[in-house]
Amino acid sequence: MKRYSTESSREGFRHRMDWLLLILVTLCAGVSVVMLRALWTQNITEEVDANDWIVQLISLGLGIAGCIAVSAMDYHKLARFWFLYAPLALGLVALTFTSLGYGREGADDRAWIDLGFVQIQPSEILKLVFLLTYALHISKVTDKLNQPLHLFLLLMHAALPAGIVAVQGDYGTAIVFASMTVFMLFAAGLSFWYLLGGAALLPLAFWFVWTYVFGDVHRGRIRVLLNPGSDPQGLEYQQNLGLKAIRSGKLFGLGLNAAPEDYITVPEMHNDFIFSFIGEAFGFVGAIVVIVILAAICLRIFRNSRAAKDTMGRTLCMGVFAIMFTHGLMNLGMVLKVMPVIGIPLPFFSAGGTAMLSMYLCIGLVISAYTHNEKKYRVFYDAESMN
Repeated sequence: MKRYSTESSREGFRHRMDWLLLILVTLCAGVSVVMLRALWTQNITEEVDANDWIVQLISLGLGIAGCIAVSAMDYHKLARFWFLYAPLALGLVALTFTSLGYGREGADDRAWIDLGFVQIQPSEILKLVFLLTYALHISKVTDKLNQPLHLFLLLMHAALPAGIVAVQGDYGTAIVFASMTVFMLFAAGLSFWYLLGGAALLPLAFWFVWTYVFGDVHRGRIRVLLNPGSDPQGLEYQQNLGLKAIRSGKLFGLGLNAAPEDYITVPEMHNDFIFSFIGEAFGFVGAIVVIVILAAICLRIFRNSRAAKDTMGRTLCMGVFAIMFTHGLMNLGMVLKVMPVIGIPLPFFSAGGTAMLSMYLCIGLVISAYTHNEKKYRVFYDAESMN
């Protein structure tokens, strides 16, 4: 009879667990809860109620538990069960096109579903599923990655989720899927010539999207960046207010207990424009600290990708790196008025229970790729097979 040893394995897991990464993301999530509660208690914006910060707090707790649970599992085994969760994720996304689907007030997309007892954004779940299925797909064809047929099939795999969310009108998430695809393929060894060819086609792709995909509002948001001041009371209004709020925080900010009238209220201040409240409440110093922490998280994820033992582990980590980097870059660029408003949240800071939980699970996959880079550090293993 085979003997199973778990005590030493669990001790090894605790030792190799990337606690620093978990602490960094939880610090961000904790600040988010505090800020959302302040937005409600100080009555800074009517868009926030008690439910927002409570949902964020619950999602934080569930996220930590989920992250630790996923990190303890072998990511290879999780990927092998794609046939169970991939259809479920696609089914949830499909529900956004039914009567259950709805768009948030002020948003251009229809990307949420209301199940009565909870509202969720299925595209956040789809990101997690794509990470696992794409990493598995790449690992199966690593040696043939640069063959045209296999690369074409990989691109079609990536086009499915990106196309679905684009049809929803969620172009920001579609860009995130594209970024994940590029980073994961590059980590797997995609030829530089393919990357160069793709870059050469970008102007043509941009022309196509501009002409046949974008609506007048989307084109207008890009035009106002090229012509500042051309529509201050329209498409520029939200970004101008966001910049004004950041400037009002000066060096150290107003804090979280100032009088409501002292704050500058920005539409979606609790969500996509949470960074404007960070600058207003914590000042330039606080804003820089937040950027440094987000950069540290990205670097930690990249470091874990280098420590992963195989292609699947590396691509998983680089996919999560792409999510964090793209979300952070686009959100900060949007708030600072160097990129168009595209409706993309700041990871671990913006309000949203589904986004918070899915990001924690993504971090769990990163830690799993790191902790399982040697068989003896798996939580459960066959002790006899190690002899």
